[in-house]
Amino acid sequence: MSTQSPRKKSPALNRTVGFCLAGVLFMGGMAYAAVPLYDLFCRVTGYAGTTNRAETASDTIIERQVTVRFDASRNRQMPWEFTAPDDAVSLKIGETGLAFYKAHNPTNEEITGTATFNVTPQKAGYYFSKIDCFCFVEQTLAPGETVDMPVTFFIDPEIVDDEEMMDVKTITLSYTFFLKSKTTSEKVSNQAKLNTKQIPQG
Repeated sequence: MSTQSPRKKSPALNRTVGFCLAGVLFMGGMAYAAVPLYDLFCRVTGYAGTTNRAETASDTIIERQVTVRFDASRNRQMPWEFTAPDDAVSLKIGETGLAFYKAHNPTNEEITGTATFNVTPQKAGYYFSKIDCFCFVEQTLAPGETVDMPVTFFIDPEIVDDEEMMDVKTITLSYTFFLKSKTTSEKVSNQAKLNTKQIPQG
């Protein structure tokens, strides 16, 4: 009876596996950052349900209506309370909509955060146009402060010419807030203040 010797893994395969593992670890580490690079990538490319940015409202309004729902979340490090509007809105395509998210800082210190967003179904992101919003801009809340964060938007009338969008009756706009990491200078400043407090007074 013949026996087969164990097949050796090729160096190329080992390198490929190594690169893949390194990539996974790298992306995992980067995803832990305040604003994940994945969201930044989506913002630039329009991938994964990110929306378009419009300078002005649409000059065309179509009778067909779409219902827009709202969702809010925050990452584990963000101590804010962040909520979405309770009620969905039904808009004619091209009609301008306005919604207010709400953020509250329940802590006794100033907190800065940054929001990312996406739209579901993802294929609707291309036609969801925002005129004004609070995403990708640092928001700072004082201790105990509560603010309304408006979003102005419309559904691009070109959606009616896309056969793949004929089944879309409801769109959900979601925002996630991330805690802004303190800069090195802020950390040094805070440590200096702490050290000053610990120095015995003569």
